[in-house]
Order: sequence, then structure tokens, then C-alpha cells
Amino acid sequence: MTTNATAPTDLPQTEAAEPAATTPTALLYAVIGGSLLTVISAFLAWTWTADFPGDLTFYGSPADLQYVTLAGAALTLAYALSALGTKGFRWLSPAGSRKAIWFLALGNAAATWFTVIAITIVLGGVINLEPGAYIALAGSLVPALAAYKLPDDTRKATPAKQLPSWAEILIITGVFALGLFVITFGIDTDDKEPQLFVAYLITVGFAALALNKSGLLARFSVLTAHNRQVTLIGTAAAAIVFPFIQQSGDTYTLIAVNILIFATVALGLNIVVGLAGLLDLGYVAFLGVGAYAAALVSGSTASAFGIHLPFWAAVIVGALVSLIFGVVIGAPTLRLRGDYLAIVTLGFGEIFRIAMGNLDGTSGPDITNGPNGIPNIPHLEILGWNFGESHTVLGIELGAYANYYFLMLLVMALVVLVFSRAGNSRIGRAWVAIREDETAAEAMGINGFKVKLIAFALGATLAGLAGTVQAHVNSTVVPENYVFAGPVPPNSAFLLAAVILGGMGTIRGPILGAALLFLIPAKLAFLQDYQLLAFGIALILLMRFRPEGLIANKRAQLEFHDDTADQAPTDLATAKAGA
Repeated sequence: MTTNATAPTDLPQTEAAEPAATTPTALLYAVIGGSLLTVISAFLAWTWTADFPGDLTFYGSPADLQYVTLAGAALTLAYALSALGTKGFRWLSPAGSRKAIWFLALGNAAATWFTVIAITIVLGGVINLEPGAYIALAGSLVPALAAYKLPDDTRKATPAKQLPSWAEILIITGVFALGLFVITFGIDTDDKEPQLFVAYLITVGFAALALNKSGLLARFSVLTAHNRQVTLIGTAAAAIVFPFIQQSGDTYTLIAVNILIFATVALGLNIVVGLAGLLDLGYVAFLGVGAYAAALVSGSTASAFGIHLPFWAAVIVGALVSLIFGVVIGAPTLRLRGDYLAIVTLGFGEIFRIAMGNLDGTSGPDITNGPNGIPNIPHLEILGWNFGESHTVLGIELGAYANYYFLMLLVMALVVLVFSRAGNSRIGRAWVAIREDETAAEAMGINGFKVKLIAFALGATLAGLAGTVQAHVNSTVVPENYVFAGPVPPNSAFLLAAVILGGMGTIRGPILGAALLFLIPAKLAFLQDYQLLAFGIALILLMRFRPEGLIANKRAQLEFHDDTADQAPTDLATAKAGA
């Protein structure tokens, strides 16, 4: 009787357990099959005519757009093999593979479908598609649908296996080399192929999410924390190598120079906004102050002073004048808080732009040449090295902008050093206290006005320092370059967005934010009329899903995500170990 009573209940349990054990494996095989199909499609023609940018008409020779799809499919395939426990792939997902597979498959499907839809729109109908395009559509869709049904296997990452020092250094070197290739590929995309950059952006964005969800980025962060000197050397080496691998002249090196200028100014604003918590909406004016000051003393034919100082002296003049403006503007206004301070700084930015346009000898003294600006700023010459000429280094000819690129690397390194030292100092802790609660900080004995004025002045100085280089790179300075919002960065709105997007109070965050906000408008010029709309949508999504920014410090992450509170001891221990 006992056996007969329990048998009916055992049978359904056994039958229900079998699908749970077999379904994930079947789904993973579907992901693998779809990924392999997508890889194959990359070697087939997607259209019959070369009229579509990139020429997707060849068999056996993928175009750049097809390489993007190929890379996304290969990553999806690798993580599916990791989920199956395949030897040699298990290290890819220390914290689980389901979310990584889902993001990779979704990103690859989005990039592939975007490309195929773009082909039909540009060429005028699906009749222009070749079989390879249909295979790519089906192959990329199957992994996305299968990955969505996979059960969640998120887990706490197990400690990484201890590796020899040479192996850790080799891994760091390989990751930096791969990162340099990916960044260079994005910067070097042809402006006439916006479809390629959009597909690249989609793939890289979803791949970054996947690597983060799998725990691989966290494990690499621990690795770099254990090898700080190697990481710094690798970062510097990757940055220095960039101009040497440019095969198409100086065009993309100039983009890199402008990104460095933008990122340097964003780091200066990060002191004001990210550390001290002061909302400055006219910060780009300090960049203009430095640029105008340097232009007036650097030997321009339109300068009202007729002075030609050496570069080191022009840098000091630009930074010092910006510092003075920062103190003069900050002293009477920093007693205000919140929105009132923001309104005053916005007014200062507009007053600066209008004043520079009126100092033309008609509406005011003839100093800045009015709206025509100060043109013909000569190129720098340091120790006989002319920055306006090409030079051959190690048998490779570097264009003129490569000289300014290396100069901006030095300026960036200086700004990063100042930011990190100031942020970790006594005054930096006072800035954070003021940002969190000014009333409580003053009750504890912190002079709020003095601390905020130091932050305002230091941020202005760093912006002026970048402005001195910008004046020589552009060879002209005009008032319309320094507006609150406009189609061409840097402007105050873009700078503030770069800090918020990247992550306030961090070093890497504003650099990443500045790179994205400069590169995307430069590559997607056809969206220029809808730039601010796209900006607003992006910020709304960011505030909803990641309010702490793309790269957040530990404090902001714990504030915005209560579910990570249990990880705080581990994170803080890791941070202390890295320090």
C-alpha cells in the first residue's frame, strides 16, 4: 500500500525534472548553432552592389561591417561554450554566463538587423539583399531568442586562481593591446560610413555589459590592482602607440587630440561638480579664458598686444588668468547653493561669450577682434621641435597633430595627477563632506566658503591649461566656440553630461564620457539636428538604469543600489588591497 501510494507522486516529479535538466543544454546548443550560422554569413555577400558604404559584395572576404557581426557572434559562441563547461572557456564567466550570453546575443542581433535594414533603406528595397544577409538575420535572431529562455545562473564569483607574475603581466598586456585595437577601430571608421560606427557602438556597448555581468571585468580590475605599475605603464604605452598605427594621415589623430582636450576639461569640471558638488553651467568659459589669454601672448598677427611669449610662459599666463577669473567669479557667488549657483554660473558663461564678441574696437576696446576672433595663432615650437610640421620617428612619419597629441597626453597626465592627489588629500575629503551635507560639514569645523572657492579656482585653472593648447591646435579662437549648448563640443552642456555619464568623482568616468560624447557626434553627423534630443533620451535612460554613471565609485554604487550592500566589505577590502 505504501509503494502504491507514493508511486504516483514520484512519477510526475521525475517527468518534471527531466525538462529542467535538458532544456538549458538544448538552448545553449541553439545559441551555438545560431552563432556559427552568423559567423558563416560574414563570409558571404550581403548585397550585390557596391553602392552601399563598405562594399558587402565579396565572398570569403568580410567587410568591416561583417567583421563587427563576426566579432559579436564569436563572443556569443565563446560564452555559450563557457556555459556548457567546455574546457578552456570556463574562465570567461566567473559570476555566471546567462546574462552575458543574453547581452551578447541581443547586441549582435541588434547590430546585424540594423545593418540589413540600412541596406534595404539605402539601396531601396529587400530585392538588393543577397542570401548572406538572410542567413545573418536568422543566425543572429536564434541565439537572442534562445538566450532569453535560459535560466539565470548568477552566482558570487569564486576567487581567481593565483597566477605567476609573468602570466598576470602577459594578460594585462594582451588586454591593453586588444583595447587599443578596439578603440582605434572605432576612431578610424570612415565618416562616410555611419552605419559601421553605429553597428560598432551597439556591439561594443553590449559586449561591455556582458563582460561586466559575467564578472570578468571585476576579475581584471583585481588583477590590475595587484600590478598597478604595470597597469600604468601599459596605459601609457597604449596611448603613445596610437599615432604610430594611423595609416590614413592626421585626420583621426586630430579627433584623438580633441578628445584629450575635452576629457581634460571634463576632469577639471569633475573637481567642481563631482567632488565639491557645485553645479557649474558656465564652466566652458574658463576654457575660453585660457585660450584667449594664450592667443593674445603667442604672437598672433591679430593680437592687440603684439607679444610672442614661449609656450611655457603662455601656459602660465593662460592658467593664471583662468585662476584669477575663477576667484573673482567664485568669491561673490559661492555663498549661493543649488539652483541659484547654477543660474549665476550660467550667466557668467554667457557674459564671457558676449564680452569677447564686443571687444572689437566698436562696442568696446579693441582686444579680442570681436566675433572674428583671434586667427593665425602660430604653431608651437619647443626646443627646436616645430609642432606644425611632420616628423619621422622610428622610421614612421607622424603628422603635425601627432605632436599636439603627445603634448596633450602630458597635460592629461598632469591633470590626472592633480585630481588624484587633491581628491585623496585633506581638502579632497572636505570637498566630499561639503557635497554630501554642507550644513553638517560646517558644523564639524570645515570652512565651506574657502573649500568651495579652492575647488572653483582649481577647476578653472585646469580648464585654462587645456585652453592654451586648444588655441594652438585650432590656430584660431572665436567666441562661438564657448557656448552653453551647441552642436560641437566642448560646451558647458556636453562637459556636464560627460561628467554625469562617465561617473562623478572618478578619473576614468569623465574620460570615457568625454570620448563618447565627442566621438558620437563626430561620426554621426547626420543626427546633428537631433543631437540634443538624443542627449536627453540618453540621460533619462542613464538616470533610470545607472544613475551613478558608467564608471562609478564605491560610495555612489552603494548609495544607488541597495542590493550591493552585502558586497561592500569585499569591495572595500579589494580597494584597500589595490591601494
